[in-house]
Amino acid sequence: MGDLNQRLYVEARSERFGGPALEVGSRDYGSTQDLRAALPGITDWLGVDMQAGPGVDLVIDLAGDFDVIDPSLSRRRFGSVFCLSVLEHCARPFDMAANITRLLEPGGLLCVGVPFAWKLHGYPSDYWRFTHHGVRQLFPELDFDPVDTVLASERDRVFLPVDDDLGRIPFSFGSWRRRGHPLRGAAAGALRGLARLGPLRWLAGYRYVLAPSHLLMMGARR
Repeated sequence: MGDLNQRLYVEARSERFGGPALEVGSRDYGSTQDLRAALPGITDWLGVDMQAGPGVDLVIDLAGDFDVIDPSLSRRRFGSVFCLSVLEHCARPFDMAANITRLLEPGGLLCVGVPFAWKLHGYPSDYWRFTHHGVRQLFPELDFDPVDTVLASERDRVFLPVDDDLGRIPFSFGSWRRRGHPLRGAAAGALRGLARLGPLRWLAGYRYVLAPSHLLMMGARR
């Protein structure tokens, strides 16, 4: 997990997480946030990844055969599972999601973070982008509270609403006025005008752009 906003999201909900905890994709690549340090109240912690390295207690492929995974984890079940910036790198995300669900205790919490609009980043590969509807399809046995569903922007400490716009930055005065931001609408209109005149012609014809962003969600297993 290498994003400050993901850590802030977890810390804001720290009292709701209990052990034992499983961190999926726990390898520290050098800029990774230390999730264990963010939740010092959980002392029973297991970090797993497909590659050995700092922060990895066990090398395992959680998208593999559950009959192999389960004994490798001593048939443990977890009160909290953290899967942040992992599923986009998994070629079989439904298999991994099903195995994660099996590893959760009844009532256990999953904290999941997935990219919605983000640059290509292979570790080693990059396959998927997700909406909040897609995450619910991956984890049909979990209940996700809309209150805990947020869109984290690329800017530190800036979170965006999860609505029909979902990270959309329109070049339209009317769109911003309906959102209650007429000054932003005026700036967007001016930018669109410049695009028509020439200096920003490369923007002409685009009605909106998507802000770089990740979805962050929490779900409880039924």
